[in-house]
Amino acid sequence: MEKQQAWDYALGIIKVDGLEPSREFLAMAEKEKRGEMTLKDIKLALDAKYRMKKDKVPQ
Repeated sequence: MEKQQAWDYALGIIKVDGLEPSREFLAMAEKEKRGEMTLKDIKLALDAKYRMKKDKVPQ
């Protein structure tokens, strides 16, 4: 499976769930297709963005 097909499939699954990927995520996907980012880079970027801060974790 080529990168374009893999991303089309992944984005399709997201949309089936009634969700819309952010512009930022779509931009990262395009960069990955062009070889400017790796999947690991995308994971690290998303983890950094969505990780809860230790001081904000509910008790």
